[in-house]
Amino acid sequence: MKFPAKLEFLRRVPPLTRPRMLLALAVAVAADGLQLLLGPLGWVAADQMIDAIAMLLTMRILGFHILLLPTFVVELVPVIEDLPTWTACVFAVIALRKREQRPPLA
Repeated sequence: MKFPAKLEFLRRVPPLTRPRMLLALAVAVAADGLQLLLGPLGWVAADQMIDAIAMLLTMRILGFHILLLPTFVVELVPVIEDLPTWTACVFAVIALRKREQRPPLA
């Protein structure tokens, strides 16, 4: 089965480097911090814009990972969005990427 050309960017997984990890964590902490400052009900569409930007930036930095999708959906629930879900997701993606990029044992 051939992967559609428009979705080819989803298969791109950049090498996991320390600056990439720190940048992804900074984006996640900033997104969670901004949403916490907006309060539990947030402003109209501001929370969703923060979530979309956080997801796109994280995808650009670490590559697409399936864990980004449920995190984005959970962030749409009003009170749950105040939890540091982006930060937790980025930590999980980094841990999984490290395991993927680890050379196999002989």
